[in-house]
Formats: sequence, C-alpha cells, structure tokens
Amino acid sequence: MKLNDWNWQPPYDFEKGACLLVDKPLNYTSFDVVHKLRNAIQKKLKIKNLKVGHGGTLDPLATGLLLICTGTFTKRLDSLLGLEKAYTGTITLGQTTPSYDGETVVNQTFDTQHLTETLLEQVRLGFMGEISQIPPIYSAVKKNGKPAYESARAGEEIEIPARQVKIHEFSLSNFQPSINEGAATVDFYCHCSKGTYIRSLANDFGKAAQSGAWLSALRRVKVGEIFEVKNAWQLDPLIEFIQNF
Repeated sequence: MKLNDWNWQPPYDFEKGACLLVDKPLNYTSFDVVHKLRNAIQKKLKIKNLKVGHGGTLDPLATGLLLICTGTFTKRLDSLLGLEKAYTGTITLGQTTPSYDGETVVNQTFDTQHLTETLLEQVRLGFMGEISQIPPIYSAVKKNGKPAYESARAGEEIEIPARQVKIHEFSLSNFQPSINEGAATVDFYCHCSKGTYIRSLANDFGKAAQSGAWLSALRRVKVGEIFEVKNAWQLDPLIEFIQNF
C-alpha cells in the first residue's frame, strides 16, 4: 500500500475515487463528517448520489484522523478497517464513568495517593502485547442484533464477550498526581491492532492501578503505515475547498 495510490491530495476525482484525510472535530460523529462531505461534493458536482464512507469510527469525544473514501474507493473501506491505529490521549485516574469516557458522568471515586510514576510504569507493562479486553457497553458492538449503546442507554444489563487485541506500543508521560485527594492524570501514546478500544484500555488500566480510570481525551494520529493526521484537512477548510474548486 502506497500513499500515492489513494488520491489523497488535490486535484480530487470524487466520482472515480478519492481518500480524504480529515482531522475530525470534537463532538462530531464520524457519520456527521461523512454527511457534510457528501452533501458538499454532491452540490458541487450537481449529482444526486455519491458513495461516501469512512474507514473506521471515531467516537464523538475523540478527535483526529478519519479516512473518508468517495466513489469507487468506497470498495477499499474494508482494507482500511483492518489497519493498525495509533492514538494519543489522557487517562484520568481516581474516577470511573459507565461509558469509560466523558459521555457519562463520574459514578465512582477512588484514592490516588498511592499512585507514583514507578507504579504506573509497572502497570503499563502488563498491557503490552496480546491482551484480552471487553468493549464498553456504550459502544457500537452488536448484542442481540442491536448496538450495545442502545441497550446501555435504555438501562438494560448486557454482557459483551471479551476479545483478543494486540498493543504494539503503550507509553506514558506527564503524570500529574492528585492534589488534595483529587483525581490524577497521565498522558499516553498507544499503537494497537484493529478492534482495540482505548476506553476499555483506560478502564482496565485504572483497575490494575487500584484507582479506577476513564479516558478523558483521545486523538487518533495514525492509521496503518502511511496515513497520518499531520497530513489531514480540518473539516471546515476542506468543505470550503470543495465548494470553490
């Protein structure tokens, strides 16, 4: 796979096929981005139907690299879904939320006075390589024929089976210990296999550190070996470019 094979830079041929690298804004769903770009392209080209899809969902509270394929390139989406991903973000320790991120409010608090950089480094080592994790109940994983988040939001109790994923790299930085018994935070970088839920990684990390944790920031910085967020469009300038090209 080569970057030049993906028509990722102007001039674009949206009907023949293009792959748009987008830096997804905070609080946008991946479908929001697809919808806005499809509408802009169809209006510009004066066509009623254009296939547009994304190559791997980002949660609304995450930012970063979202791959959008148009036209015949939508047939390549499956190949993108299977690629490894890399993320940066922040884990908040000493608290948990039902969704493992900021979508839901804190439901439990824990002591963090025992946390040190040495302890967190020991915990980190336990999450390298092949690990088993359970996706969050607030996720799009299908259970009984519908997304798990629908059941979770309805207050239904569901069980999601564990899955095997692989953590190729997981590093910590900028540990901020708690002040007056408050929450602590630590930044991270994670390079992982497809299907890895970073929210579950944060939750499991908190359990291992005996402090609880939730994912308070997430940014996807790379997909596969060739797609990087540094090469991505901001959404509004991309729509403006489409309108004026």
